[in-house]
This record gives sequence, structure tokens and C-alpha cells, in this order.
Amino acid sequence: MPSAQLPRAVFAMDPVHLPLLFPPPLVARLRRAAEIDPALVVRDFTEPAAASALAGAEILITGWGCPRLDADILDSTPRLRTVLHAAGSVRPLVGEALWDREVTVSSAVTGNAVPVAEYTLAMILLAGKDAFVHRERFRRTHAQPTPAETAATGNLGRRIGVIGASRVGRRLLELLRPYDFEVLLHDPYVDAAEASELGARLLSLEDLLRHSDIVSLHAPDIPETHHMLDRARLALVRDGGVLINTSRGALVDHSALTDELVSGRLHAVLDVTEPEPLPPGSPLYRLPNVFLTPHIAGSLGNELERLGRIVVEELERLAEGLPLAHEVRHADLARVA
Repeated sequence: MPSAQLPRAVFAMDPVHLPLLFPPPLVARLRRAAEIDPALVVRDFTEPAAASALAGAEILITGWGCPRLDADILDSTPRLRTVLHAAGSVRPLVGEALWDREVTVSSAVTGNAVPVAEYTLAMILLAGKDAFVHRERFRRTHAQPTPAETAATGNLGRRIGVIGASRVGRRLLELLRPYDFEVLLHDPYVDAAEASELGARLLSLEDLLRHSDIVSLHAPDIPETHHMLDRARLALVRDGGVLINTSRGALVDHSALTDELVSGRLHAVLDVTEPEPLPPGSPLYRLPNVFLTPHIAGSLGNELERLGRIVVEELERLAEGLPLAHEVRHADLARVA
């Protein structure tokens, strides 16, 4: 195809991410499918140098660091017809103005779901072995645990409660299949038959909390889910239960969770918190029953190339006149993370 017929595309993200998202072989594929300058990466849409490129852009390849595409920004991109997001959820990126203009949106969120689900599976397996408890005890005593101290340890028959059949939730359910777990699921958009197909038993949120040994959060961050695990619901989790949150901190009432963790009644693996990061004085940094990580479950390092590859494949589909494989519709945002 002659280059004059290629659609014009512009990168819009923090340029620090570009080399890992799009190493040279992927950039070469991008340039065969679109007219794009890898040296031009827009983060500030008000910069004069970016104005002419944005005015002619038909496609934005966005990522972390791209500002929200509000009406003012869209006014600077009058030819825009497609946004290809080389990151996770598009919820922070797009608003009503973009949907109103009927711009097609695609996201690499399915690729970002892979490392989040893998991280979660690893934490479930470690939590089932009481690895965090035994590590802290071993640091103190330098002694092998007694049979009494390991009596409740093990992954055989553990009940794993998954909240949210989002893309991450579904990937996690797939990864849990080979293990000897009983898997429970809560999702208001899933019926019992679909839950069974996913390898889980559908329960109400309250029943899932009552019956799970380990609870993992994978619901979207929307007004309906804000603090969905409040003080009353956290109290339903059995003594010694584990909460894993790799979704968003706002899904949990962190004041109530902190009280439960300080008391020692619950354990937690928290990759996200509210606020993020926690203030320096938070007791969660030093509690032995809390495993706290700095939002690392999603794509990092060499995992970013997976996201770039999804975007390249979407651009190639556009060039061939094919429908996008990872299109995000406005209605989707109510039910997926």
C-alpha cells in the first residue's frame, strides 16, 4: 500500500514507556500499517510542536501518561476515529465526549490481565501454604515449625472466592483450574450456568465472604463498587482469612481493613491501596500479616511488549479493513475491570 494511503497515527503517552511497549520490530510493523513518527510522542496536547500532528491524526496510540481525552483535546484532533490503548482499563482515559463522537476504542487490557492473574495465583498458592506467616515466624525463631504450627497449612481443598468475572477474574479462574481448590464466584452479571462453565460456584457476595478461605478482588472501580468491602462485609470473612487486592484500593474501606489487620484477625496481600501509596505512618507497612507491594501486579518490564503487540495487531487489522479484536464499548465499562 502506498504510504500516502496509510492512516496517520500519533503516540500519546509518557515517552518513558515507548521503548518497552514497542521495541524496533514492533515499530517496523507499525510503520507498515500507519504513517507514524516514533520520535514524536505527545504527552502535553497543548504543545505547539504537537498541534499539526494531532490535527491530522486519525489514530491515537495511547498509554500511561496520556491525559484524559476530554472535549478540548478532541477539538485538537478533528480527524480522530480510533484510539488504540497500549495499557489496561480505558476508564481513566475516555469520557462521554469521546463516546459522543463515536470514536472506536481498543485496549490491550486483556494482555494486562495476564500478569495480574499470574501474580494473584502466586499469592493464592503462597497464602494457602501460610508462607507469609511461616516467614515471619522463622525470622523470629530460626526454628523449623512444629506439626501444630503447620496443621492448618496447605492448598488441598482451599476455598477461593473470586469477586468479579472481569478479564483478570476470568483469566484467574482459568489458571485455578488445575489445582485442588473449591472456587467460588460473585459477579452480578454472571448466572449460575456461566459460573459453572468458568469452573466456579456462584454465590452472593455475603455468602462468598463467609465461605472463602482466600478472597481475591477483581471488580471494576465504579461508583457501585466503592467500598464494596465495608466494615460489615469484612467482618464476614472467617478468622485467619486472606484478602488479596490487585484491582483498586477504592473497592475496600481501608479504615475498616486496617482495623481488622491491626487486630490480627485477617491477613492481606495488597498490591493496591487507598490512598496509593499509603502514608509513611501506616501500620500496614510493618504488620507481619500484611504482604504489601507497590502496584506491581500489572504489566512491567518485558511484559509491556505484550501490550504493544496487541496494539500492533489491532492496527494491522484496521489496515486490512477487519474489525478490531479488542474493541471496548461504552457499555462494557460497567462490568469489567
